[in-house]
Amino acid sequence: MRLLLVSDLHYTLKQLDWVVARADDYDVVVLAGDHLDAGSFVEPDVQIVVVLEYLARLATKATVIASSGNHDLNARNDHGEKSAVWLQRARELGVHTDGARVERDDAIVTVCEWWDGPRSRGAVDEQLRVDAEKVDDRPWIWVYHAPPDESPTSWTGTRHYGDADLRAWIAEHQPDLVLCGHVHESPFKTEGGWFDRIGATTVLNAGRQRGPLPAHVVVDTADGALTWISLAGVEHASLAPVA
Repeated sequence: MRLLLVSDLHYTLKQLDWVVARADDYDVVVLAGDHLDAGSFVEPDVQIVVVLEYLARLATKATVIASSGNHDLNARNDHGEKSAVWLQRARELGVHTDGARVERDDAIVTVCEWWDGPRSRGAVDEQLRVDAEKVDDRPWIWVYHAPPDESPTSWTGTRHYGDADLRAWIAEHQPDLVLCGHVHESPFKTEGGWFDRIGATTVLNAGRQRGPLPAHVVVDTADGALTWISLAGVEHASLAPVA
């Protein structure tokens, strides 16, 4: 499987254009949250319509996975907690979103929401527990907007800004690969990074940069090759061997 990871596009239309133009080169395209930009002068409802159109176009080219991020929260869920309710409309377009388990011949992918309270956190906890029972010899991949705490992938340059719950879930379930975003600066900072290994789990955060080219990671599960491409250059790493 060839997989493209981007995140934190924040309604940057030229970057979305780039992803659509190159989606044919990949089996799976992952957009790991923050599709919208809460600070934009464009109204959120307008951003949602446009992003859904892009997701529809992507879904004609590859398996598309889009998780929510903190900028994507637009309403309250049944628990009364903030949620990216609009993103569920992408399911009708063939996009795999929050709460989904994607079972392919070459991988199992768990798509986690950006949780904003204890009930939603509990739902993610239960989702991971249930999906763990489905794991077999295929790689288990998580899409989760925030990176784990105390990781190079969560380093801002001055402090870690990651998710302690995610780190605990990684220790408990030991997925093969976790695809993140949220902390834009990590790959570009000393002591930060786009790549980390926590036990047997590989963690990736492509970061965010300005301009028409999104920082991105290419994952090839056939040979375990990882490639990070950004304005800072090209770097390579490898997936942890599957036990």
